[in-house]
Amino acid sequence: MAASPEAGSTCSLENYLALPDHTMDGRIAEARARLGSTTILLGHHYQRDEVIRFADATGDSYKLSRIAAETDAKFIVFCGVHFMAESADILGHSGQQVILPDLNAGCSMADMAEISQVEACWEALEHLGLADETLPLTYMNSTAAIKAFCGERGGLVCTSSNARAAFEWAFARRKRILFLPDQHLGRNTGYAMGIPLDEMTVWDPWAIQLGENCGGQTKEKLEDSRVLLWKGHCAVHQRFLPSHVDQVRSRYPGIQVIVHPECRWEVCQKADALGSTERLIQLVDQAPKGQMFAVGTEIHLVNRMAKRFAAQGKKVITLDDTGCLCTTMYRISPQHLAWVLENLAEGRVVNRIQVRPSVKRWAKVALDRMLEV
Repeated sequence: MAASPEAGSTCSLENYLALPDHTMDGRIAEARARLGSTTILLGHHYQRDEVIRFADATGDSYKLSRIAAETDAKFIVFCGVHFMAESADILGHSGQQVILPDLNAGCSMADMAEISQVEACWEALEHLGLADETLPLTYMNSTAAIKAFCGERGGLVCTSSNARAAFEWAFARRKRILFLPDQHLGRNTGYAMGIPLDEMTVWDPWAIQLGENCGGQTKEKLEDSRVLLWKGHCAVHQRFLPSHVDQVRSRYPGIQVIVHPECRWEVCQKADALGSTERLIQLVDQAPKGQMFAVGTEIHLVNRMAKRFAAQGKKVITLDDTGCLCTTMYRISPQHLAWVLENLAEGRVVNRIQVRPSVKRWAKVALDRMLEV
């Protein structure tokens, strides 16, 4: 994967970053108008308000990737994180270019599964005679290299909303799943399907580097497992604790607690409902007037829901009063957005995200399988 050089721009990014947020509004709007239908601007739910209000479409990573695959726009400006821009490039048409306003906008969860670690895990499973009966599945929140790894070995990609369908698809083909990179989504999905916790084993990639060849487990434990859970997590959703659920119920009797399935199993067990970001919005939208919700997900989305549904007589608060901010999403600022759009309006593409053809081929296979499921 590579990003285009920034050389040739009339004004460096540093000059933009020195300016106040509000001074970017007119410039963003003007550049967006100049670009017209050649450009589509996608905004993930976790983006800050100052950025997402300029988006042509908002949603979770899967929804936005579908939009990217269907649009005829030549330029896709993705206000999200690295793996999302990669997925848009994989699913996009020939001639389309994907732009990430800030190349530092990554995903800590995706970074927890490096391709060399996953390849080492698979080699260990082959050595143990377990690879042939194991199918690798990866969450959308993973790098293109991990998606390609799964696609080449018969697996697919899933989202939080279709993880169960992906698990069922996999179990119809193999005895065991290697689930990457979020252990919590994997555990919550498997448990909802009736798989006991002791049949879902955590694979620790660092244990291999310490000289062990079983991911910190015994061969017998791996053989008895139906799901191998990669030791990864979302830094935002892992912050929610069972005590947060207890506290909010004590403070607000009758409140509905809804959380993202990237939360810990113990939190999800105490919640009234689980759902992807799109599903959490839907749950509140469909609720009767007067209902109160505590939502366990990123704070920008929670605050946006609170404003939207207050007009419907519904109250929405965060499950954790300290607020859970996705710092990597927050990296994309109005200054970054103005910089890429003004360069684009002048005919310069900066921060282009390109997935290598060899990786793109198998990653697309994995994503296409997801769309079929």
